[in-house]
Amino acid sequence: MALVWKLLRQHISVPQFIGFFFANLFGMMVVLLGYQFYRDIMPIFTAEDSFMKSEYLIINKKIGTGNAISGRTHTFSGDETDELEGQSFVKTLGKFTSAEYKIDASMSVNGTNVLKSELPLESVPDHFVGVKKADWTFNEAEGTVPIILPRAYIAMYNFGFAQSHSLPKISEGLVGMIDFDLYLRGNGHEDNIKGKVIGFSSRLNAILVPEEFMLWSNERYAPNEQNRPSRLIMEVGNPGDENIAAFLEDKGYEVEDDRLSVEKTTYFLRMMVTMVMIVGLLISALSFYILMLSIYLLVQKNSSKLETLLLIGYKPTQVALPYQVLTIGLNVLVLIMALVSLAMVRGYYMDIVVTLFPEIEDGSLMPAVMLGVCLLFIVSILNILTIRRKMTRIWKRKE
Repeated sequence: MALVWKLLRQHISVPQFIGFFFANLFGMMVVLLGYQFYRDIMPIFTAEDSFMKSEYLIINKKIGTGNAISGRTHTFSGDETDELEGQSFVKTLGKFTSAEYKIDASMSVNGTNVLKSELPLESVPDHFVGVKKADWTFNEAEGTVPIILPRAYIAMYNFGFAQSHSLPKISEGLVGMIDFDLYLRGNGHEDNIKGKVIGFSSRLNAILVPEEFMLWSNERYAPNEQNRPSRLIMEVGNPGDENIAAFLEDKGYEVEDDRLSVEKTTYFLRMMVTMVMIVGLLISALSFYILMLSIYLLVQKNSSKLETLLLIGYKPTQVALPYQVLTIGLNVLVLIMALVSLAMVRGYYMDIVVTLFPEIEDGSLMPAVMLGVCLLFIVSILNILTIRRKMTRIWKRKE
């Protein structure tokens, strides 16, 4: 065996093997990064909202300058809600009730004020909100109201304010860090009510409060205002039902949280990741070809000496073993380097992803590790079989 190793070292082309190493490393890195990125990012598009089911659609009227919608009011009349409620695809229908009085909100984290602005409050029938009744109730005597914040608020805080002011980032499990104060004014009354943040929702663009609080506050601060809903929430059996899209288009309504757009984005992400992985596999295939070409050249240069080794009693498997060990060793080194590089890149982009979407789970590298091991196994088997086949040809030729 030592003789074979000596022959192998004599004709090794270092530049060729370096070229193979980096080409294969790049290809492996592209494949693993594309796959891992897909696994890390996909939950953003497929995860269910914590408080509203995917069967709940929020709709509003299209507002624009087209002939079909110009001059229309943006609120829903009683006839329009009755017509919508009578559709076969609608299980239940609810109205968004908005506050008709002036509201100033102040939010602070760890004693640092991060937001002070006039903000809208809305409510929907309680059965549309996936919260325990005990956590979603308002007690006037206690003066505390539970609220659900739009997730966009927290993303802006984590990505902007928290980083620049060295404050902790907020996730679902850290909502207790948020202090929220509501200043309500109207009808000669002024009150300061504490808001208790119980979570975030990606399907809202206003602060959500219990319906009983909204009815109480509108009665107290704006008893003479008539509230006509500008948005409706409905439960449907199948959000992808073509009848829903046809009816909404005919009436000039639109889904605020467009699930179709999410599906399109998901499809586009899958397509892009697939293309990237195909490119990576092509690069890896070319690097595999470079390696096998280098091994063939080595064998060709040593063919006469290898024939001699076979004549004096060495088996083809013994002669092929050093070449196989060399290729497998390079492949293992490539995989290790690719995983180390992947861990560094993933750590960078996951910091950004978790900042923007604090509810997303950190996940692990195991999907990419398993894929890398599978690719290593496949390539190594091909290397072993190809080299053994070459040695068998030399063995048959000397016979």
